Amino acid sequence: MKKNKFEIDMCHGSIMDKLISFALPLMLSSVLQLMFNAVDIIVVGRFSGSEALAAVGSTSALINIFTNLFIGISLGANVLAARYYAAGNDKEMSEAVHTAIALAIVSGVLMAFVGVGLSRWALTIMDTPADVIDQSVLYMRIYFLGMPFFMLYNYGAAILRAVGDTKRPLLFLAIAGMANVVLDLLFVVVIPLGVAGVAIGTVVSQMISSILVLRCLHKTESSYQIQFSKLKIKAVYLKRIFQVGIPAGIQSTVISFSNAMLQSSVNSFGSTAMAGYTAANNIIGFLYVAVNAVTQACMSFTSQNYSVGKQKRMDRILIDCLILTTCAAGVLGVGAYVFGGQLLKIYTSEADVIECGIEILSIATVPYFLCGIMDLFPGALRGMGRSAVPMILSVIGTVGTRIVWIYGLFPHHRSLFFLFISYPASWILTIIMQVICFLFVRKQCIRQLKASGHYVEGM
Repeated sequence: MKKNKFEIDMCHGSIMDKLISFALPLMLSSVLQLMFNAVDIIVVGRFSGSEALAAVGSTSALINIFTNLFIGISLGANVLAARYYAAGNDKEMSEAVHTAIALAIVSGVLMAFVGVGLSRWALTIMDTPADVIDQSVLYMRIYFLGMPFFMLYNYGAAILRAVGDTKRPLLFLAIAGMANVVLDLLFVVVIPLGVAGVAIGTVVSQMISSILVLRCLHKTESSYQIQFSKLKIKAVYLKRIFQVGIPAGIQSTVISFSNAMLQSSVNSFGSTAMAGYTAANNIIGFLYVAVNAVTQACMSFTSQNYSVGKQKRMDRILIDCLILTTCAAGVLGVGAYVFGGQLLKIYTSEADVIECGIEILSIATVPYFLCGIMDLFPGALRGMGRSAVPMILSVIGTVGTRIVWIYGLFPHHRSLFFLFISYPASWILTIIMQVICFLFVRKQCIRQLKASGHYVEGM
């Protein structure tokens, strides 16, 4: 059901080339989003020193905790919109889209109040050192003032992804990203505002991206067109969005909480280790967005094909996505390991900070394809409308392993290298559980599709 040049017909024809066409722009879009934070880190590290670098970096895990619940809910909007679009249910599609955008506004305003009010308390709980906590609080508070724009862009982009359009969100982020670079340099180098300057630049760039995506949705003539006078949260669609989105959001939030515990352990080594972790974690972030783009493709393609009963095509989608995520993460992970020293020098020129970053990259990068595989199976299950069980398994496998590692093993082997072995250990355990869950749910879905008469033979 391709209606314009930006959309992808996910239910017919070849699969691998369409997955790549979907995932590559999404991957580049995610890289640009990361560049918002990367530019902040690079500019502040180069022109304001390691304490300012540590201050910005120490907020990332907390920001993710506060935002990932609502970003996860946007996955529910994506799955629901993809299902209605593939089935040709234009009325339901329109009402689901208006509910999603209204929800984005409400959640963005709520997150702004929560983030501004709780920043200092949360950073104190995480044992943020006294020499950086004031700058960290300032950065977080300004950052959270832009949360309505952040939410609007992500929910709007989720709707576009549901119909296969990942190219226009890439264009919007490219424009916003260039604005972010200019503003960061203006507010840090020309007007020396330090961490406040990079936060202001990020907020303005997020506002630009949200305006562009809303304009796109308003101008379209398809069933996902937004009319601002019709923005309203309808309970029936909100419930369906929540059924998939809340478990996904809880999963992301709890995993971010485990990362915050990891951040707290890193903080115990002091501001030098914090700065090294900030730079290394930003590099690891680029690996994550590569595998996450494939997971998003798997979820959207699976959701559309599930709505029309094409189980065999869903199986082929998962296999192709496994190939894609393994190849992408393998190449990027090895590259990050081999060139880790050179990459870290982009963020800082301090040798002890680079040394800490290399220690972290040495264990977290090469096996990163395991993280991609771990996320694919929950993505496929969400596409089928099953989100609660994979959420529970991810929490047990990822968070449970890291809690045991941080509080049981790490105190007896205090090094950054040993601390970050918890990454591949948790990935392997979670993969085993998710595969077992997927095989069980797949059989259940086939039975249900056949019983309802919606099962379609062939691809």
